[in-house]
Amino acid sequence: MTSQQRLQTGLAPGLIQFDAKQKNINYRSCNKNYRYSEPEEKVRAQVYLKLILHYGYAPERIDLEVKVPHRTPNNIADIVVFSDDGLKTPHIVVECKQPDISEAEFKQAIEQGFGNANSIKAQFLWVTSELKEDFFDVANSPSMEREANRIADIPHFGKDKANSWKFTRGGVDGIELEVVEQNTLTQIFRKAHDALWAGGKRNPAEAFDELSKLIFCKISDERELRKIGEPYQFQICAGEPKEALLARVKALYEKGRLKDAEVFKDDIRLTAAELQTVVGYLAPIHFNKTDLDSKGRALETFMGDFFRGEFGQYFTPRPIVQFIVNSLPLHHDQLVLDPACGSGGFLLHFLDAVRREADAHYSQDSQDHYKHWHNFAEHKLFGIEISEAIARTAKMNMIIHDDGHTNVVAFDGLALPPVIEAGTKHHGFQAERFDLIATNPPFGADVKNAEKAYMAEYELGCKGVDWIEAKLKNIN
Repeated sequence: MTSQQRLQTGLAPGLIQFDAKQKNINYRSCNKNYRYSEPEEKVRAQVYLKLILHYGYAPERIDLEVKVPHRTPNNIADIVVFSDDGLKTPHIVVECKQPDISEAEFKQAIEQGFGNANSIKAQFLWVTSELKEDFFDVANSPSMEREANRIADIPHFGKDKANSWKFTRGGVDGIELEVVEQNTLTQIFRKAHDALWAGGKRNPAEAFDELSKLIFCKISDERELRKIGEPYQFQICAGEPKEALLARVKALYEKGRLKDAEVFKDDIRLTAAELQTVVGYLAPIHFNKTDLDSKGRALETFMGDFFRGEFGQYFTPRPIVQFIVNSLPLHHDQLVLDPACGSGGFLLHFLDAVRREADAHYSQDSQDHYKHWHNFAEHKLFGIEISEAIARTAKMNMIIHDDGHTNVVAFDGLALPPVIEAGTKHHGFQAERFDLIATNPPFGADVKNAEKAYMAEYELGCKGVDWIEAKLKNIN
């Protein structure tokens, strides 16, 4: 359920109400009004509805802006769930923060939440910025503990404790992964990248590389065959040391590399704490079921800013790529190539065009539909990118879009086909093999002939004999 769908669901039974211009929100059970234009209030509204609609708590046992005694200065808990009708026995404290807070601010929010929960003797703590959340069993652990008492979720109404795993296939004994909107996904990409960049601890390109590895692990885990109710592995488990999480994610990574060693050649180079932070951002998302266009635009927005700043690279504008691809007589049996593919824009639009072709012939949930476009992605779609880092980005981009990364190689697209084959050990780049080539080659670069004699390898690069010289010197 998206955030907008949750709001609509909450409006139907009158759990919440907005004024005419949707500037203010009223929580009906406690009859309290707040400015909905505040980012933090939008987070609180989502949590309030989750507590009722998903976790099963009665609206009458939920209060907002609860004053916390014995704290100096006076503090207020954003949401308190009580275990009695008289609202005398606090059960859960929720600390809500706006989505764009930093990692340092999120850690401060955890401390603030612990202070409130300990002061009013609540058992559980939920800290959330909507993009990231942490859960703790406060009552059954030492006051300074922040790791061993980390839990996967708060318990549903009527249960003493939550399950060890939050996210399960089908949502049985847990929650199914969530389909997210484009803006949310863009924010998550940025937040996860910022956490790895850490203000300069590693350069932005290295941070992006590590984030790509974890997205690869996340998507690979979603695609694993598992029974209904079986937990996903790419998530935080209750009471688990962060080193155990690191080991589990590394195992996912190695399993993925066995299938395609070319996707990422380097190991995961993150501390256990860094990995735990990023898993917190990525774990709730259902990448494979999130709308393709939303995924594409989110990644394009995030990568557009990143590539301009770090690599000085610019994407070919989406309307131009669409125009070129739509102008070509493409069908699923053709071999297509982008020899300067960058992050994969043309390849993705080729793939999207073949998906639309499949839509016209088959039901979208049929095996024939899947085979139609997936065979094209796996065997007909090729890309070359000279930068290894950007080639990895193209692969990751294709994986996020349900695959087609197999034939993307990091090599010089101006090299002759035998050289490309030998250098990449990929036998799909023979001369005169492709039906269609669409590309936006790099421009503005000064490639000196003394560095690499490209021109002599191509007919268009060779200077012909001048006809006057041929006449005077009798050259044939």
